[in-house]
Amino acid sequence: MGLYERYLRSRISRYDGEPPAHIALVITERDLLERGAYDTLADFFEWAFEYATRVTVYVSVLDSAAVPTLRRELEGLETPRPAAVRGPDDTDAADAPIQIGIGLGGKHEFTRAVRTLAERVEAGELSAEEIEDGDVETNLIFPDEPDLVIKTGAERLSDFMIWQSVYSELYFTDVNWRDFRRRDFLRAVREFCNRSRRFGT
Repeated sequence: MGLYERYLRSRISRYDGEPPAHIALVITERDLLERGAYDTLADFFEWAFEYATRVTVYVSVLDSAAVPTLRRELEGLETPRPAAVRGPDDTDAADAPIQIGIGLGGKHEFTRAVRTLAERVEAGELSAEEIEDGDVETNLIFPDEPDLVIKTGAERLSDFMIWQSVYSELYFTDVNWRDFRRRDFLRAVREFCNRSRRFGT
């Protein structure tokens, strides 16, 4: 580990606030076409679990035909904790320390959750008046709320975790995924620890 990375880790340890327990990463399918992209992702998991207990990765996909190949590659990736990989046609929630969504847009996920609740109301299992936030959350593929969301390459979040990330701290870096290193990750954690979270207030 380089001197600058040691400096960043030292700065993080001096903050009074807790580091992020749930870290989310947003990348694109094009990012994963770059040489060494999956190695960087494997490294990212190692870096993240030095601080977090859960990591979510969302891979934004423009061409749905790429989903099966991406899924095979991601399911074959060696990870430091168990991983659950979900595609746009999956319906069951991801319950693992590592959650990976491929092309599963937030609008699509939220719409499906609302449709499921509507079907339960129609079946008489639930009344519309009884529906609360928790009922929506239990029907999302990724029900957990990330503390920190990292987006590489541009200041645009994409259609990702619309419900879950409403109170997350967002960190945008102009560093592209192919150039993303531990120091860039540590900068994101340092920025998180330096912020005063307001949770929408």
